[in-house]
Order: sequence, then C-alpha cells, then structure tokens
Amino acid sequence: MPINKLEQLRKYIAVYRIVAIDVRSRREGRDLRKVGFYDPIKNQTYLNVPAILYFLEKGAQPTGTVRDILKKAEVFNELSPNQTKFN
Repeated sequence: MPINKLEQLRKYIAVYRIVAIDVRSRREGRDLRKVGFYDPIKNQTYLNVPAILYFLEKGAQPTGTVRDILKKAEVFNELSPNQTKFN
C-alpha cells in the first residue's frame, strides 16, 4: 500500500492529493482513502494524521515526496520507534 500524491489540475495550478492506494493498482488507480493534500503555491498542507499513521502501521510505504512532506509535518515522531524505517 504505497502512499502517493496525485495531481489535481486546475488551469495552471497544481494541487496534490495525498492518497493511500493498493500496491496492485496502477498509479492513478482507485485510492483506498484520501489522507491529505498539498498545495505548493499557497504552501498549504492538510494531513489526516490518524489515517496516515494507520496505513503506515499496516505497512504502507510513502513515496519520496510524501515522505518529505510527512517529515516536515513531524508525523514520524508519532510512530513507534520500530516503525520509523522505510525503504
């Protein structure tokens, strides 16, 4: 279950949804749950931290960009020490 960011396009504006998807589905496939969004223009981030922690504890692997967003928001501080290693 990777946690990805999917791009929602408005004209000339990029807003990214952060979603949990099944590893067997394609990249833009059906998401299991929307867990946040990231707007780089306005520098806004919304994260559903309990949902993100749930998926991370179940073995979800965040992508590099999502990992950086989660580190910036200090989400990994709320995980148990043995859960902080990701590939």
